[in-house]
Amino acid sequence: MRSSTIVGSAVRNLNGDDLGKIQELMIDVASGRIAYAVLAYGGFLGMGDKLFAIPWEALMKRSDERQFVLDLDEETLKTAPGFDRDHYPTTADTNWLSDVYTHYGYTPYWPGTGEPPR
Repeated sequence: MRSSTIVGSAVRNLNGDDLGKIQELMIDVASGRIAYAVLAYGGFLGMGDKLFAIPWEALMKRSDERQFVLDLDEETLKTAPGFDRDHYPTTADTNWLSDVYTHYGYTPYWPGTGEPPR
């Protein structure tokens, strides 16, 4: 699947509630993996959106539509670690990335509690 077909895709929860759109895919260059998808939530016409890092494995692709499903409610999303457009976190910040994965109930993809694989 091309990344250009993922960026801009809608994200909904299991109830069909709109959670936003995928804005970017962040790559962990050292491991060759997608570290997280950037989800834009809220705002109007792209203004005032809050950005959230979503572990890639938390997103389920709907085969029949150009959208993804994220199994969580809006309250869990609202309390997730977020960031703004001018301060994208890097995949090298493993403490922050570990907090993100833990918030969504996922184990970080790198072994142990230290650095991502090199």
